[in-house]
Amino acid sequence: MKIRLPVSAFLLVLVSGGVSAQPEYLNSGAILPTTLPFSEVVKVEKTLYLSGQIGNLPGSLELAEGGIAGQAPQVMENIKTTLEAHGYAMSDLVKCTVFLADMSEWGIFNEVYANYFEEGRFPARSALGTTGLAFNARVEVECIAAK
Repeated sequence: MKIRLPVSAFLLVLVSGGVSAQPEYLNSGAILPTTLPFSEVVKVEKTLYLSGQIGNLPGSLELAEGGIAGQAPQVMENIKTTLEAHGYAMSDLVKCTVFLADMSEWGIFNEVYANYFEEGRFPARSALGTTGLAFNARVEVECIAAK
């Protein structure tokens, strides 16, 4: 008995490689302890899904001083460090979600955020206010990067 597949099925297998990629659960330990109950990043093929980052000082759970003015640059540096630990760069970010403890601090955060990207090459982004963030942070940012 001969089985015939439509050409489209053959092309789908050929293009997709025939097998779906398995996620890799990664923790560099560069920013947060690896003992926390979540992965720093999950990598699927060439896409990185970063867990939310707060403005903590690397290697500790202590927040940068100065409220949003101190935590905004620290959270962006934490994202940059995390990306670099996994072979990616800020220019590889395609989507960010920003959580703010107070939406009135949106402008302050934007001033810092904009400095981390080339003009006209900003990732897609959402921002929302929340009633509470881990460790009483003023800002949390989660991102997706792709190559």
